Amino acid sequence: MNNEAPTNQQSQSQPSGDPRPGHNNLKWFLLIPAVLCIFGAITLLLRAQDSKKLITTTHALEAQSVAVIHPQPSTPDTDLALPATLQAYSDSPIYARTNGYVRHWYADIGTRVHQGQVLALIESPEVDQELNQARAALAQAQANLTLADITAKRYQSLINTNAVSQQDVDSNNQNFDAQKANVQAAGANVSRLEQLQSFEKVIAPFNGVITQRLTDIGDLINAGNGGTGNQLFRIAKIDVVRTFVTVPETYSQQIVDGLKATLEVTSLPNEPFTGAVIRNDHSIDVTSHTLLVEIDVPNPTGKLMPGAYAEVHMHVPVPVRSLVVPSGSVLYQAAGPQVAVVNQNSQVELRKVGLGRDFGNTIEVTSGLNASDSIIATPPDYLVDGMKVVVQPASGGRS
Repeated sequence: MNNEAPTNQQSQSQPSGDPRPGHNNLKWFLLIPAVLCIFGAITLLLRAQDSKKLITTTHALEAQSVAVIHPQPSTPDTDLALPATLQAYSDSPIYARTNGYVRHWYADIGTRVHQGQVLALIESPEVDQELNQARAALAQAQANLTLADITAKRYQSLINTNAVSQQDVDSNNQNFDAQKANVQAAGANVSRLEQLQSFEKVIAPFNGVITQRLTDIGDLINAGNGGTGNQLFRIAKIDVVRTFVTVPETYSQQIVDGLKATLEVTSLPNEPFTGAVIRNDHSIDVTSHTLLVEIDVPNPTGKLMPGAYAEVHMHVPVPVRSLVVPSGSVLYQAAGPQVAVVNQNSQVELRKVGLGRDFGNTIEVTSGLNASDSIIATPPDYLVDGMKVVVQPASGGRS
């Protein structure tokens, strides 16, 4: 009994909150793997960054094998394509020159007529009667002139015998001159009315085709003496058609008379027509900075119709020949378009260039290159200035 009492006291004297050794071991067992995982992740991230830097440095320092080419000069001329609208060589309205009524018309739209051909007849009785009156007045003036001539001669012969006075002779001579003037005036009036009567026949002013008929039989015709004149027909000369195009100022000095041009008409897609530059206005428009040029195209068959849309092609000499490179040799970066040039030390020079026309597989370079430069045909994106390269030998063709 006495031996058990101290044992119980010892057990009661130990503090109840002390941790057990097994619990601490479990915490360390879980904490150490977590720390190791975090350390491993950080190590992998640092290694990935170092590897990326190493790849970039390797690409920058290693001698890249490349194929080079030389820029080619552009063609000595360019195909200048410009929109245009066809016009008749001559296009004129036809008016009446005498009042009256339309008796008959002889030409309708689409009729091909010749110069001097009668298109319509106008009935003008007033002009006919005025002409008859003028002719009668002319006959009367001629009779008076004949009498004055006889009287003047008679008095001139009598003056030698002192049968008449000098005053009578002078008076008869003056009367003869006045009658002569009357005959001339009456003759001029007859000629005017005869010409006016000839306008009763409406004729074609030139060879062409009638594009409009704006009158009919019985229409009252006003020649414009008392109001607006009546337009009877419209005629167009289409054996030669003309078109006006506006050429950019860049090519204005290359436009000369006689320069050949080709027209492609929308309604005739596979049938080009050949013409030539006839004239230009020798003035640059201050608004559009273009030169107005006239091109005439023969049209003997009449296939080309005025008002049709056409595209004019002119082979114009290029004032300054540029260089042409493959489209794939141009790098488009933040600094702008660049071309990789290999210098004499087999190092890359990224050279900024100016671009012109895009031809699809090739592109025009207007500045930044020389014809003797060696450029990389297909440059990779990671090229940098000063990068060493090894030029591949040409495989039989020009590099």
